[in-house]
Order: sequence, then C-alpha cells, then structure tokens
Amino acid sequence: MRASISQTPGTLRPLVHLVWPVLAEQVLVMLVGFSDTLLAGHYLEESHLAAMTVISYAMWMLTNLFAFVSIGAVAMTARFVGAGDWPAANRVVAQSFLLGAALAIAFTTVGVVWGDHLAGLLQLEGEPAALATRYLRILVWVMPMMMLEAVGIGCLRGSGDMLTGLATMVIVNLINITVAWSLLLGLGPLPEMGWDALPIGAACGLTAGGLIPTVVLLRGRGGMRIAPRLFRPDWAMMRRILRIGLPGGIDVLSIVGCQLAFISIVNRLSTDEVAAHGVAIRIESLAYLPGYAFQIAAATLAGQYLGAGDYRQATRSVLTACAVSGSLLTAAGLVLFFGANQLVHLFLSPAQVGVAAIAPALLRIVSIAMPPLALVQVLTGALRGAGDTRWPLAFTFIGFLGVRLPAAYLLAIVWGWGINGAWYAMVADVLVRCALISYRFSRGRWKKIQV
Repeated sequence: MRASISQTPGTLRPLVHLVWPVLAEQVLVMLVGFSDTLLAGHYLEESHLAAMTVISYAMWMLTNLFAFVSIGAVAMTARFVGAGDWPAANRVVAQSFLLGAALAIAFTTVGVVWGDHLAGLLQLEGEPAALATRYLRILVWVMPMMMLEAVGIGCLRGSGDMLTGLATMVIVNLINITVAWSLLLGLGPLPEMGWDALPIGAACGLTAGGLIPTVVLLRGRGGMRIAPRLFRPDWAMMRRILRIGLPGGIDVLSIVGCQLAFISIVNRLSTDEVAAHGVAIRIESLAYLPGYAFQIAAATLAGQYLGAGDYRQATRSVLTACAVSGSLLTAAGLVLFFGANQLVHLFLSPAQVGVAAIAPALLRIVSIAMPPLALVQVLTGALRGAGDTRWPLAFTFIGFLGVRLPAAYLLAIVWGWGINGAWYAMVADVLVRCALISYRFSRGRWKKIQV
C-alpha cells in the first residue's frame, strides 16, 4: 500500500513531487483553450473570437460546478490518508461520487432548460451570443462526465496521486484537439463543420476525462480503491463532506458568478474590446498556472500533515509553496509586461488590427498582480485543504462585490476608461484579497479545524 506524501522527508521535495504533475496537467488544459482561440482567431471571424470569451468563462463555471463535493472530498481524503486510514478515505470517495451524481442530474436539467439564456444574461448580443449558445447546448450533455473527472481526480489528489490527473489530461487534450481541428478543417473524409467542431471536440475529450479516473478508482491504485458495497448511502459521511464542501463550493462558484458579472460589464464595450479581453485572459491564465498547481499541492500537504498531527510541517510546507510560487509568478509578470506585443500576435491574424492594438495594455496592467495572486492561490488552497473554507468565501465576497464589480463598472462604463478600467479593477480586487487571506493564515486558527 502506498505511503502518504506527508511521510516523504523534507519540505521542498514533497512539494515538488505534488506540483509538477498538476502544473503539466494544467498546461495541457490551457493548450485546449489556446487551440480553440487559435482556430477562432485564424480560421473564423471576430464574432467567433468574441463568443470564445464567453465560452472561456462558461467552461470555467461548468468545470467548477462540482466543487461543492470535490473540495470537501479532497480535504477529508487528505486527512484520512495522512492518518493512515485508507478504508475511511475510500468511503469518502464513494460517497463523493453519490453526491456528485445528484448534482450532475440537477445541473444538467438546469442547463437544458435555461442554458440558452446565459449569453443574454452576460450582455452578449447578436451573432456572438448565438454562437456561444450553440456551443453550450452541446456541452451541457456531458456534465455527468465533468462530475466524474472533477470528483475522481480530486480524491486522487487528496491521496497524493497527481499522476493519474496528468495522464487523464494528456488523453483528454489529444482527443479534444484532434477532433476539433479535424472537423473544423474537414481533414480527409471528415466534414468541414466550422464552429460546431469546437464543442464537439470538447465533448469528446470531457467524456474520456470522466471515464479514466473512475476506472482507475474502481480497479484500485495504491491504497485507493472503491468497491461496489461502498456506494450504499452513508448520510453521516455525506454531511461531513458537505460541511467542508458547501462553503468551499459556494466560494468557487461565487468567484465564477462574479467573474460572469464582470464579463457582463466587459460585454457592454465594443466587439474589439471584448475579443481583446478574451485573448488577454487566455494568455494571463498561462502565466498563473504555477499558482494553481501550488494551490492544489498546498491543499494536499496541509490536509495530510494535519491528519498526521504535524502542525509545524503543515505551516512550513505552505510557506515554501508561497515562496516558490511567488517567485515563478513574479517572473511570469515580467514576461507579460515586456513581451505583451509578441504574445498577443501569436493568437491573431494580421487582419485583426483592432484587437492587437488593445490586448497588450491589458497584459501589462495585470502583470503587477502576479505576486499577490500567487499568495491568494496558495493560501486559499491551504485553508481549503485544512477544512477552513468559510473565510476564503467571505474574502471572495469582499474582493469581488466590494471592489472588482463596482470599480469595473465605474471605471469602464461611467468614467469611460473602457476595457483598461475593468482590468485595473481586477488588479485592485487581487490586492485586497491577498491582504485578507494572508492575515487569516498568519493567525493559525486553520490548524484546529475539525473535519
């Protein structure tokens, strides 16, 4: 039976062991987004590129819908594995799948009934709105597969297994990109399907992404294996998962919801500004990938060390993650600032002059937020891994509702600063949340949370 990661000696070594597969996995996820943006930017029109801006946010929302379960599952799996109680960890996995199945049915129903209204709610109109709606109509049917991927990979991460997620993403991305490019360009005997090729490729990839971790957990990997008998409802265990997962899930979906409100402000601007926002978001997302990888690692390490009763090592591992992630994101910020023009032109055709004139300034604005963003990501992961999910939720509301959204509307719409004003508001939000979550972590009460 595989030992927990908390038994690996040192501080940096277990951190790197956890980080590199997640980082590689997220790079692969970003490649899919970049692939779709490249296809829209080079082979389709500005309206398709503007639609991809909404799609990027919608996909983020869809893949995070199951955080209500996955965050609680990661925290509890990590605690039980850290304590050496593998049977309890496997019970958590099975009950998490049951909870996820109920959510998948509910969310799929909502998506089928009301999904066509999303683009309108986000203030997107005309052809971009029709394109975004068409994309989501196809994706809504694979939401059960999204659940299996989110919960399955999350539980494996809690146990310290990051390699299954990486292997899954390799296969998912190969399928997604191959299908999308083949159908859009009509390679060989395949029909040339244009815009529809992108959601079909995504649906094929997500289906594989749900099946792989589920099969791995059913067959067993290390100490993780779910037997059919474990799928009998255990209401007490479900309540424990949701006690942690509900605040964490609300936190994640609040971020997504506030981001959707933010994009609804952006969508009031010109088509070129909306498209430039989408291109800049794609590039920026690659820059903060290290922060996300360290967030996942911090959650696993904090949970497992607390499960083993080693509070000192839990703190040290999180601080090490902050230092390394902060250094990497600072370097990424420098690349964004000095290489903005070159990065933007990688995603645009020569004809898209208006978008190319706007997007570089956005990358320079957000570059100054990279170091504090690293702290927000890592410390949020650490608190979630410890089961302390309520305070990050409060900080999300303060940052978005108190800073980002009102400032974006004031600067971008009322004062007429356009898309630059919206990005200044985004930076202000990150700075406020960085200060708040750093204070919470420094108080140390997260070490005493009972799961």
